Amino acid sequence: MRHFSYKARDPKTGKTIKGVIQADNERAAGKMLIEQGLVPGRIDEADETSWLAKLRQKVSTKDKIVFTRQFATLIGAGLPLSNALRTLDEQTESKPMKRVIEDILQQVEAGKSLEEACSKHPDVFNQVYLSLLQAGEASGTLDLALRRLADQQEKGESMMSKIRGAMTYPAIVLVVIIAVVIFMMVMVVPQVENLYGDMGKELPGATKALVGISNFITQRWYVVLVALIVFIVVFIQYLRTDTGKRMMAKFLLNVPIFKGLFLRLYNARFARTMQMLLSTGVAMLDSMQMAAEATNNLVYQAEIVAAKETVQAGKPLSDALKGKKYMLSLVPQMSSIGEESGKIDEMLGKAAQVYEDELDEQINAISTMIEPILMVVMALLIGFIVLAVLMPIYSLVSSVG
Repeated sequence: MRHFSYKARDPKTGKTIKGVIQADNERAAGKMLIEQGLVPGRIDEADETSWLAKLRQKVSTKDKIVFTRQFATLIGAGLPLSNALRTLDEQTESKPMKRVIEDILQQVEAGKSLEEACSKHPDVFNQVYLSLLQAGEASGTLDLALRRLADQQEKGESMMSKIRGAMTYPAIVLVVIIAVVIFMMVMVVPQVENLYGDMGKELPGATKALVGISNFITQRWYVVLVALIVFIVVFIQYLRTDTGKRMMAKFLLNVPIFKGLFLRLYNARFARTMQMLLSTGVAMLDSMQMAAEATNNLVYQAEIVAAKETVQAGKPLSDALKGKKYMLSLVPQMSSIGEESGKIDEMLGKAAQVYEDELDEQINAISTMIEPILMVVMALLIGFIVLAVLMPIYSLVSSVG
């Protein structure tokens, strides 16, 4: 289906309404607007080719959480599905989310289920979201399913926010280090070269190497800039390939200092997603497949898929998860307890809670650890430059004395 931007008039209020609608062609778009009680004005095919247009149409995680939480409240209050969606459409301020809600409303009023309508927007609603909607609609507990989804999204966003917050200070320090080094290489080191050139003296080896780097940066800065841009573009494109994604996934699971953090993040994400899916009646094998995809790490995902095949062969989940390289021990242990008690979803939820709590501690520990490491790196870099600058000056003073 194509996207069409439209301008229409609401005959009840007389207001002009602008928006974007999905339809097969311009005539179908006009018909859909009439069915909504609007008088179509101008309808043009939306240009979605530019990255800026795509960025503007992107629904943020915050918008999705607010939508899910409010949707759960309205359904729980007894509002019919169409009325709840119409209320959300009126209350939502985010234009990208508003477009999605309007399209879902159109699909629902045309006779589609909520899960089918949401599946038209895979960039907003993943498979876990859709499966819970389907289970909620089938069991008549849609409000409960939506509340669980909102809770899950909030926990996930909270974890990622903490990780981003922990990385902010090191990133700032790193930028300061680079800025100081560039300043000294561009402004200070050339002065030493000029001083020694006027005296007819030969520079020490370390200073000569530093001067060479400084001259290259100042005289060939455009080469450095172009090389840096090319490297970044190529690296980003590589990370979008399957090989690049797998390489980055393995790196995150094995990188020093951060290894424990990412292990806890993926284990918590897997256990929490499994708990949510199993508690709403989704089958074990389907739950494992969707929970694996929800981790967003290809290497960890491959381990879960291998465990799924073991479960498919007749083994219990706890046995299938044991011995996996990146599976922390508490998940199979709690799975085993859950299998014995018949409450596997609750036990997986407790395992997820433990790792979420440990994740907070790990983030604080890393923040405390990384600060002195960066300070030492900065001291070594600047110390080397200062030493290379002072050595020739000290030699000059000694020769004059």
